[in-house]
Amino acid sequence: MKKKIISISLLLILALSMTLFAGCGKKDTNTTADNEGVQKETENTGDTDTTDKADNTETKDVIVMGTNAEFPPFESVEGGEYVGFDIDISKKIAEKLGMELKVENMQFSSLVAALQTKKVDFVAAGMTYTEEKAKEVNFSDNYFTTTQVIIVKKDNDTIKSKEDLVGKKIGVQAGTTGEEESRKIEDATVESYDAGYAAVMNLTNGNIDAVVIDQKPAERFVANNDKIMILEEELTTESYAIAVNKDNEELLNTINEVFKELHENGEYDVLYNKYFGEEEVDSTEAE
Repeated sequence: MKKKIISISLLLILALSMTLFAGCGKKDTNTTADNEGVQKETENTGDTDTTDKADNTETKDVIVMGTNAEFPPFESVEGGEYVGFDIDISKKIAEKLGMELKVENMQFSSLVAALQTKKVDFVAAGMTYTEEKAKEVNFSDNYFTTTQVIIVKKDNDTIKSKEDLVGKKIGVQAGTTGEEESRKIEDATVESYDAGYAAVMNLTNGNIDAVVIDQKPAERFVANNDKIMILEEELTTESYAIAVNKDNEELLNTINEVFKELHENGEYDVLYNKYFGEEEVDSTEAE
């Protein structure tokens, strides 16, 4: 009799255990499904929000300026901010379009490629209009006239003019007109630098004989370094313009409108005096 009672008890316990295990298993399955559903919805919501923000920022609100911020007083970095003549003009362009200006700082020699691949919308970097570059990008009306000059050490007694650069070691900024002109000089060794100040430092240290660079940056470098000077002879006369992708005729027209307005309302003169402290030098329109 006891054996029969024990057997019935064991059967009841076994049945109860199976019911409990089945209940637990069902609860876990529902929980897992619910968690996966919430995670998926959250991920989709996040992706949608990110896409919307990126579209609004990049295509509707921001215009990107490409430059090389090693070219004072046209563009440089002061106190963590981009400042300079080109920066202020570019802000006027962004203002005209009702957009925010974003600055992409890169090597000068990379700017045309960045414009062609549409990494930037326009280039303002003291870039000289040339017929060769005009085959690759469109240029705005000229907005500044300048020259290429020669910087030497004050104790120099061998270089008095361009003719004396024959056979000498010349420092230039890569991709500039100064580099092009220097490579035309007979037997000269041309050393290219990412920034003009790097060439000036090597001149000061006696590693090169001269630096060929644009006049206004040259004046800034000389003002901050009592060991160097600018020769009186000027190598070239040239004009700066803003470069735009060949496909963006509308932006080019807007930029030219901004230049016209700045000259008519006197704001160009205000900016010129702010950075150069002298009367405006007339510029001619690019053909």
